[in-house]
Amino acid sequence: MKADILTEKHQLGLGGVAIGTAFEALTDGESYEVLQKAWDLGIRYYDTSPWYGLTKSERRFGNFLHGQNRDEFIFSTKVGRLFVEVPENEVPPTMWKAPLNYDFEHNYTADAIKRSIEESLERTRLNHIDIVYIHDLSEDQVGDRYPYFLKQAREGAFKILSELRSQGVIKAWGMGVNKIEPILDCIESADPDICLSATQYSILEHEDAVDRLLPAVKKAGVKLVSGAGFNSGFIAGRDRYNYTNVIPKGMKEKRDKINEIAKKYNTNILHAALHFVLAADEFASIIPGASKPDQVQDNINALNEKIPADFWKELKSEGLIYEKAQVPA
Repeated sequence: MKADILTEKHQLGLGGVAIGTAFEALTDGESYEVLQKAWDLGIRYYDTSPWYGLTKSERRFGNFLHGQNRDEFIFSTKVGRLFVEVPENEVPPTMWKAPLNYDFEHNYTADAIKRSIEESLERTRLNHIDIVYIHDLSEDQVGDRYPYFLKQAREGAFKILSELRSQGVIKAWGMGVNKIEPILDCIESADPDICLSATQYSILEHEDAVDRLLPAVKKAGVKLVSGAGFNSGFIAGRDRYNYTNVIPKGMKEKRDKINEIAKKYNTNILHAALHFVLAADEFASIIPGASKPDQVQDNINALNEKIPADFWKELKSEGLIYEKAQVPA
């Protein structure tokens, strides 16, 4: 990584989607309990976005983290949307269960990026942001406007973030997206350090990333952080997949089969999923979200578990993991 910012102690972080009320209307108090548990257990990488809960998650992370020693943790947030306060009846429909009263627009110009960073600093009350991800600049979010916004980012976001990095305002930047193509497009025309790869690489679905994404980032010297490494809760048994209610055909059977094999080795698919992501050289960190303190504890337990090598061999022999995928040694 050009900016060697995420070290071994940042392998497991905390993502901010659940704290932004993606799946249930978490209260401030419940969110604080999750953040406190993460801190107490030694988690020192925290990732959020103003998008999550229409600025709610970012504020909650800031309310907790601004009271901690700033030198002790890495904080990342995202740019690409600007927010404006609106009356409650004008809040647009979103995936958030209890968002704040804001509307938003996508904007990847240099001025918008600078404004977004300034507003994130105000909301969080932190004195700097370590990593900035360009958020949701991908077809699944902006549709056929992708070429327009990519051009806007090439002329704006990519350049200004590199400038801010060289000035020491931020330490690193990259894409934060659900698709492979935007990361490849960014690498082709800019010099990102680290990209947040959400929904592209999990124990259940990783073939395309192994073939196209991982070789490209390795060649470019770019590291990856895994968002939605548990397919937004599907691996944990939730009835959703990558933030939607549409479960791909055959995926439940694949999940159940892997879990069945895992039980033979006294583990479970959730713990295996965490180790699978971190086994890839290109991934510096995985940042599962949590809506309850015990979920944070379980992620720590998973990180510290030693899964037998024979488990991975069996998954490969059964064709449940792509033959080219890295697995733990």
